[in-house]
Amino acid sequence: MALQKALSLLLLLLLTVLGLGLVQPSYGQDRMYQQFLRQHVDPEGTGNDGYCNLMMQRWKMTTHQCKCFNTFIHEAIWNIHSICSTTNVQCKNGKMNCHKGVVKVTDCWETGSSRAPNCRYQAKASTRQVAIACEGNSEVPAHFDK
Repeated sequence: MALQKALSLLLLLLLTVLGLGLVQPSYGQDRMYQQFLRQHVDPEGTGNDGYCNLMMQRWKMTTHQCKCFNTFIHEAIWNIHSICSTTNVQCKNGKMNCHKGVVKVTDCWETGSSRAPNCRYQAKASTRQVAIACEGNSEVPAHFDK
């Protein structure tokens, strides 16, 4: 009986791993997905000015010029992925591959008085609706729209 349970669990694990392998994004989508993760996802984040200053520098968004605005999502990646399964809505660029969901975020605004690479940011933490563009057959997050 124990052997049968172990084999069942092993089969379930194998099917899960194979399933995950089948929904991997293509190279181009993977590059966009990885950039999305780097620029917008921090499940453990805190929303204050120091956090924005650190994260914007850490992810090289202040190297040549100060990025004016960026949003970090403070949710588990599976929760962000689930946004891609909601109804399509129009993105700012007119495409119909955006999806909306409510998540915890920190919005970072450049103060306007700093120069790269020492950019300074103000933070606003909130829970709000966001729009994310999703790409590919497996619908992975690829761009933070608004």
